[in-house]
This record gives sequence, C-alpha cells and structure tokens, in this order.
Amino acid sequence: MSFKKFAKNDVVTNTMKAYPSCKFFVYESKIYYNNVPQQSGAFSDAILNVSSGFVSLYEYNIDRYTYTDASDPLINGFVRPFISASSDRYTFNTLSVTGAASMYAAGEVLTGSYPLSASITRELMTPAGVTTTTLHGDPDLADCSVTTTTPTYRHYYALHNILEFNGIRNPNYKVLGPLEASGYAWNKDLQNINLISIPSIFYGSQIKPGTVSLKWYYTGSIIGELKDIKQDGTLIQISPYGSTGSGSVAGVVLYDHGFVLLTGSWSLSSNKLPLVSGSTATSDRVNPSWLYFGAGANDDMTSATTTAAGLGISSASFDLSFKGTSETQVMTVFAHARRGEANYSNNPTFLDFGQEQMELTSSRIYEENSSRTIYNAVSSSYKGYQAPFKRQVYISKIAIYDDKKNFVGVASLANPILKEEDRDFTFKLRLDI
Repeated sequence: MSFKKFAKNDVVTNTMKAYPSCKFFVYESKIYYNNVPQQSGAFSDAILNVSSGFVSLYEYNIDRYTYTDASDPLINGFVRPFISASSDRYTFNTLSVTGAASMYAAGEVLTGSYPLSASITRELMTPAGVTTTTLHGDPDLADCSVTTTTPTYRHYYALHNILEFNGIRNPNYKVLGPLEASGYAWNKDLQNINLISIPSIFYGSQIKPGTVSLKWYYTGSIIGELKDIKQDGTLIQISPYGSTGSGSVAGVVLYDHGFVLLTGSWSLSSNKLPLVSGSTATSDRVNPSWLYFGAGANDDMTSATTTAAGLGISSASFDLSFKGTSETQVMTVFAHARRGEANYSNNPTFLDFGQEQMELTSSRIYEENSSRTIYNAVSSSYKGYQAPFKRQVYISKIAIYDDKKNFVGVASLANPILKEEDRDFTFKLRLDI
C-alpha cells in the first residue's frame, strides 16, 4: 500500500461560529427548556433521568430502571463512575488523597453518580448594611454617606471585580453609581439583587450581545419586557411602552460569564402576588417587579411555600431567551487521486479468480506469480461479449495516517466512486475538533 502526503494547501483549519437559540420558560416552579416538555420513559418517569428544564451531560442512564440489591447497597441500575481504593492512591478530584485514605479501606469501592445535569438558578439577595461617611474632598459637593455590608451572598461578591472591570465601558455595571451631590446614585452592595445564573453549557463561549430578552407574564399577559437593545449589557425595559419603568435600566447581563443581575424594583402591576418564600398570609403579597423575575427557577419557591389566601404563584410565568456562541475548530483536508494513480486494489476480487498466488517458494525464496491477470470489470452493452480491458477501481474508503504512519482515522464514502485511470478525483474531508 502506497502513502501520499498532504501538500501545504491541502490542509485548512478554521473556526466555525454559530449562534444557537436558547429559551427558558418558568411556570409553577418548573422550567421548560426550548419548549420541550418532560418526556416519560418506559422504565423511568423522566427519560433522561433529569428534571424538567435540565440538560444531561453525556446523556448517561437514558431510560434506565433503578433498582437496589439488599445484599449490596452499591448495586443499582445506573451507570456510575467508580474507583477501587488501593495503594496507587487514586481518588476523585472532590476528595483529597489523605481524606480518601482515612475514609476508605483497601479494596473498597469509591462511587460517583450520573447523570450530571445543569439548569438556570435564581437567587434573591436582600443585604443589610451599616452607614459610614465618605469624605471625597470636593468643596462643591457635600460629604456623602455610604452604607457598607459584609459579604453575605458569596455568588454576588465573587462578581465584584468582574462588575468593576465591565464598568470601565458601561457605568451601569459599577458597584457604586455615579457620584451625586447627595451621594452615590446606587450601591449594589446594598441593593436588592435578583441574580440569575446560566451555566456555560447553554451559551458556549459567550451570550451574543443584543439577543437577551426577559418577559414577565401575569395570567398569560405580558406586563414587562427587558432587552439589551444597546448591546452593551444594559437591560432596558421596552414593554409595555409608556408604563411605569418604560425606558429604565432594570439590570445588567454578563455576556462572558452567564449572569443576569436585576435591580429594578418598580411595580409592573397593581396586582399583588405571593412571590416571597413563606408568603402564607395575604399581607405577605408583593407587587410584581424585576426582583421577582424567575420565581420558582431552582430557588426555594414552590406553590406550597407561597400560598396566600388560596392564591399560589400559578398566575406568574417568566420567559428568558438569548442566543449563545458556539465556536468549533474545523479541519478540512483534500485527498487527491490523480490520473494514473490509485488504480490498484487490495481486495481479492480485483484479480481473476483461481490464479496461483505463488510462482516459486523454498526455504530461501518466495516469489509471487508475476503473470496474474486483473479482473476486467468493464461492463459490456452486448450479451456474451467482453468489453476491452480498462484499468479501474472503486474507491470506498480513505485512510488517514500521521507522520509516523500510525493510523488516525478513516473516511467512508456513502457510495463507492468509480476511479478510471484517466480521471482525476479530489475528496474533501472535514473533521470537527
């Protein structure tokens, strides 16, 4: 078998960028991803073994029946990762080597669990702080009082530096708003913040600017919509036009990190709803606002924990949509079969049947039959007439090897291609990395 080397221009590497749409709909503490309902399996309530609105990483344990063995609690119907404790000291990365050694005896099995899943999460943060006086040294402005607080919400405080960095381009990201005569316009450390976390598996490398939309529904009618119409991360209320808050900034979105921070506290409707966990009395109801957007999205909100005077959260529903950014490295190679090349096959049917393979063999010599003839596969238009011989093969596979002639992969054609001696062919192979 002969090898052919790719020329310099035969290998092309580029990046394919796509913007897949992503949509979450939240209703009655359930999340629906891209309008896909919960699918029941033959052996499990959820065919993917994850809750509605979640995606299953690797999609292990599809429609698997769960059972246990009383004699061995480790036996069940799920595929799972496992490691046997031994002297090699291997362990899961969630356990330290010393910790695993003290917890497990030699030969004991360490197990993990599948499936791994992901979905959006909502956190309502209501910090409390103390007031301090800040001297800014400007004689035209009065000294301002700023309230500070301790880091109660670690997910918010982990975003402090990112917010300040983005604040260089857009002041709406800043923790402290622009300085005014009476003090700072806002202090995110003290504001009530509705933080929505979006795992990167949904948006890829970045949320595409200008595609973020948040819609607040009450009894099926939209009472407010936010969009990043300026494509700078600022979420501006655009609907209903002319209503309270129309044109106001209600929050920001971190495109590269998958976080939405909502601070808009104005009322979107005069109808009060039990949108706070533990709202068991009519007096606990609150007006819909962006602080309560996504209530029930993997937080502690359920119909049972927000029932007030017989009214739960079923009147509220929420829609979060955006486009992600998917970047795929693509390698394209061109394999050439020139005239007079690739006209021999290792398939035994390439030669006439019944011919001797060896011409001479001994303890010192092995010589193949040099007079073997190739089978004439040229079809004839007439019965009982054999067309003149013409060298031809059918190409069905293209094998790829590395520079050390190690087999890397093979490309199979859907239909074999007839290669005649006087014809040129170029095969285009593409590999997504």
